Amino acid sequence: MIGQKINANRFSHRSNYSQSKFKKQLPLHMMMLIPVILVIIYCYGPMLGILISFQDYVPSTKGFFYSLINGKWIGLDMFKYIFKMPDFPSIVWNTFFIATMKIVAKIIFPLIFALLLNEVKRSWFKKSVQTITFLPYFLSWVILGGILLEIFSPRTGIVNQIIGCFGMEAKYFFGDPKTFPYMLVLTDLWKDIGFNTIILLAALTSIDPTLYEAAAIDGAGRLKQTLHITLPGISSIVVLIAILGLGNIMNAGFDQIFVLYGPSVYSTGDIIDTYTYRMGINNGQFSLATAVGLFKSVVSFVMLTISYWIANKYSDYRIF
Repeated sequence: MIGQKINANRFSHRSNYSQSKFKKQLPLHMMMLIPVILVIIYCYGPMLGILISFQDYVPSTKGFFYSLINGKWIGLDMFKYIFKMPDFPSIVWNTFFIATMKIVAKIIFPLIFALLLNEVKRSWFKKSVQTITFLPYFLSWVILGGILLEIFSPRTGIVNQIIGCFGMEAKYFFGDPKTFPYMLVLTDLWKDIGFNTIILLAALTSIDPTLYEAAAIDGAGRLKQTLHITLPGISSIVVLIAILGLGNIMNAGFDQIFVLYGPSVYSTGDIIDTYTYRMGINNGQFSLATAVGLFKSVVSFVMLTISYWIANKYSDYRIF
């Protein structure tokens, strides 16, 4: 009997403590209510449109939900159709090729730039270079696209004027299918190199300076210090950036390509996102565009899961 009374008192004490704790935390839970509702409405609500990819969707004047409910169900026929389209393999290839080049370029060049910048002793010069290279990151592709098209214009662009001084013919780099993917990588690198450099510079500051002092006493020069201390010291960050980049392998940059491309470079510059936009918005083929977009989302989810697993295994990086 005494034991039962003690257990009852403990249970009552825990229950009162939990209720008191819940009352104290209730305002915090209420503060989360509005963001959760907004996420459900604007992030999960639009996912209802996935059903369009399994229907022969025809929009009507009675609204989206009426059209969705009364749409003819066709199952996986639309997915079978997109895999048989002659231009679909090239669109997938363009997406992988451009995204992969961007991931590689945005690791190698910022790493070299950060190592060189780390050797600069004059702080005012170092900060000035960081600021100048970081500025394009804050500009949208709409603004940068206009600037780049003017710079590389075959008639009035400064690049072609310089080329003309050497007796060479003017070239429209954004209108040539051969050069267009590389121009995308180059301009994307120019925009983001400042941001990625700052991340790597922050990683460089975490290296113990006594390691450099010990290496200098042993007679190691700057090159050997870089190879044996600096690069191993930031290797985990570089590996982490590379692995997480795999999650964006299907995101080749819709904003950039949509602003810079045209029909003449569709063969090498048209990616899944731009193709989905053209089919859905321009041509009104909503079921086809949704099926292509869903295909991209599924592949991106798989790649993101794999990259997260690799990052967790080799870099001890965890979100959940």
